[in-house]
Amino acid sequence: RKIPIPVNFNTIDIVFQDDKARIFKENLLYEFGPNKKVPVLDLMKSSNIYVKEFAIWVYEKIFVNYTAKQWGKKPHEIDPSVTARVPIYTGYDNRYFHDKYQFIPIDGYTSVFKKLLSNSLIEVKLNTDFRELIKIDFDKKEIYLNGIKFDGIFIFTGMIDELCNYVYGELPYRTLDFEFKTFDVNFFQEAAIVNYPNDFNYTRITEFKHIHPSYTEKTTVAFEYPRKYKVGDIPYYPYFTDEAKNIYLKYREFIKDFNQIILVGRLAEYRYYDMDDAIKRSLEVFNVDINI
Repeated sequence: RKIPIPVNFNTIDIVFQDDKARIFKENLLYEFGPNKKVPVLDLMKSSNIYVKEFAIWVYEKIFVNYTAKQWGKKPHEIDPSVTARVPIYTGYDNRYFHDKYQFIPIDGYTSVFKKLLSNSLIEVKLNTDFRELIKIDFDKKEIYLNGIKFDGIFIFTGMIDELCNYVYGELPYRTLDFEFKTFDVNFFQEAAIVNYPNDFNYTRITEFKHIHPSYTEKTTVAFEYPRKYKVGDIPYYPYFTDEAKNIYLKYREFIKDFNQIILVGRLAEYRYYDMDDAIKRSLEVFNVDINI
């Protein structure tokens, strides 16, 4: 059956019989308090037998196989921050995010980026490797743009290992294959995203019509198939292992005194940013007041 994820008290009521559901909820509240987000690996460490029993169920039914598909690893083999992104919620709230303000651009993200790039001072080059335009001398700490020394700020949002010519080797990433399908129905599924942790090769199906309403009798969905990244793919996710973090730290050390270069974004900083986090990080880097 389909259940709310992240797992919360509604999920427990759906899956377990009344007595068992009550015991699980009471013990979760006793140990963690109401309306708290608890990573599954923290649940697994509990000495409370009922919390532990519930944690094992969540771990085996939701996390193990999904993590294997998404990352090619078991949950305990990757950085805890990854599994912490989908915590258990000790309350009755089915939402993935619990932020006070939640919204998307009224005309969609395409319109946002068109406006951002419409400035006359911005030149957009598609299907162009940045190394065709930019040459960097890391020894002399000099940047050349189209063969001419460039003294301005170089903001880089791509892969830091590629920027540094792979001097410490390639950082690992995960990529995705998307399969788009259009159906002659008003809606294909009940929610914007439905995860498939245990069955099929895809991890989830996204139906965009739930996110941004479209007045059409058809609907388009995307099936996501994660796999290992290879050069030439789109690197969607940094790969959080101890080895990968150590390689990244070497690159940060390699570039730290190059004051002309500003690294920002998921790939350049080798961090798992969501859209709101990426925007917030950009504002922080450039000292923009973000107080609301």
